[in-house]
Amino acid sequence: MRINFGGFIPISTVDWPGRAVCTVFLRGCPVRCDYCHNRDLQNGEDYRSVDEIIDLIRSTRIAVSGVVFSGGEPTQQGEALVELARRAKGEGFLVGLHTNGVYPAVISDLIAERAVDRIALDIKARWNRYDNLLREKYALAVKETLKVCKTAYMQGKLPEFQVVITLFRGYEDEVRYISAEAEGVDLVLQQGIFGRVRPLSSDELREIADGIGRPVIIRTREEGETRYEGNRIGRSSGERQR
Repeated sequence: MRINFGGFIPISTVDWPGRAVCTVFLRGCPVRCDYCHNRDLQNGEDYRSVDEIIDLIRSTRIAVSGVVFSGGEPTQQGEALVELARRAKGEGFLVGLHTNGVYPAVISDLIAERAVDRIALDIKARWNRYDNLLREKYALAVKETLKVCKTAYMQGKLPEFQVVITLFRGYEDEVRYISAEAEGVDLVLQQGIFGRVRPLSSDELREIADGIGRPVIIRTREEGETRYEGNRIGRSSGERQR
């Protein structure tokens, strides 16, 4: 089996906060977000064998405890991703996934095989704006992925799960709608960076969090990642919040 490979980071401390991991990027993504920081991975070809990718992951064993699959959209290569995750688990690595959720069947397969330990799901807008924003009909697929992940998380079949909102100035009102959908799981407010648009500051993101009345994880270039609980801020531990 061959994989459309997008790159490899042997040691990362940001792709799985609180844990040193390696990161494997897979090419290809059906979604064309203007602000994507990996736009060069949306297209192109660089096919490698599963064995070659596993060798890369294996080479980091002395320094890391897990592997994160990112992209692009890694679930677009569903069969290959499941094989990689299965083999990485067999090598003793924890497996994380960054996904936009447009392929819920692949997510279901990973969870059913217990081949994933952490999922970060990017939700981009309220459901009634989704398809217009992405110029394709993806809302139902992402909604199904959220349901699958939440159910697995609550049942203990998915150890870690979070919903990530990449937030831009002028779209602050999206948070309360997505927050309601993500009730019971970690919610990340991630500072969006795009062109000349002034990014939301950490203080502004905390103010948005106050407006929805729940703990959140705030992620910015200036301060990194912090857990915000009203007036009390502590470093995010990545532990399950119940």
